[in-house]
Amino acid sequence: MKFRSVSPSVTDTPQTVTAPKRFSLKVALWLLDSPRLGQSNNIKHLAGRLLKQPAREGVVAAQSRLGQLMCRECGNARDRRIGHDLLRSAARAGDRRAQRELGQVED
Repeated sequence: MKFRSVSPSVTDTPQTVTAPKRFSLKVALWLLDSPRLGQSNNIKHLAGRLLKQPAREGVVAAQSRLGQLMCRECGNARDRRIGHDLLRSAARAGDRRAQRELGQVED
């Protein structure tokens, strides 16, 4: 009995590992920038969860937006401190929006 070999194209693993991370970042930014959706607390919570992993990995845009969200929307001091740290690291990386927000937070 002869078995056919499986072609390499079927067994290859896809090389796009970072695509879901970029997708979640784009979705989160779109949700926050949407005029109607961006006002909802549930949407802000969802966007924050989508931004968390890219921010941990050092994506400056994610650090900036998550820092802004945490400084503006979170009620407890711990979350505001984490947001402030995220803004500081994004500002050090050269993000203008984070630098402006950091100036407003410190005033």
